[in-house]
Amino acid sequence: MHDIEPHYSWRHLYIASEDELSPFYGREYSEFEFTHAVYNYVIHPQWDDFGSQTLFMKILFADYNEGYAIFEMIGEWNDCLNNDIMFLKRDIADELIHQGINKFIIIGENVLNFHASDDSYYEEWFEDVDDGWIVFLNFRPHVIKEFKQYGIDYFVNMGGCFENINWSSQSPMQLFKLIEQEIQRRLN
Repeated sequence: MHDIEPHYSWRHLYIASEDELSPFYGREYSEFEFTHAVYNYVIHPQWDDFGSQTLFMKILFADYNEGYAIFEMIGEWNDCLNNDIMFLKRDIADELIHQGINKFIIIGENVLNFHASDDSYYEEWFEDVDDGWIVFLNFRPHVIKEFKQYGIDYFVNMGGCFENINWSSQSPMQLFKLIEQEIQRRLN
């Protein structure tokens, strides 16, 4: 897992540690010192710790004018033991919502497992984005199945066309427009 880096092709457009509105503003990184692990597997030092013991992230892009942010996640999403959604909602999403972000694209192809608790933080996040949305993109089928089993798909758009989008070859704006078109298509 230490070889899996956060997507870096958009770094010329956005760096969360240099964005004064980002929860990760001012954070410094090492390219050589591995300080975080998912269980016994160290992860690349560019991933951000946000309070979870097994789930890490990177804000790949935030556009405050258009009101969207793109996150990439890695590890095990564990709401049951670690209440990961609470940390993600309170320490990351809430901070960005206060800055005008109401559309969230969460890329989950590196999320290995999901363990549910209840859906209250997902519901709260859904309510807080008003006319915005939350999309879980490219999560593994068994992870999506677990999310759906606990009704989280009521609050978060996932599955279907959101399972296999080649997002990394696009610009952040292209990805946002693609997701927004699909959300509009689903609403109609």
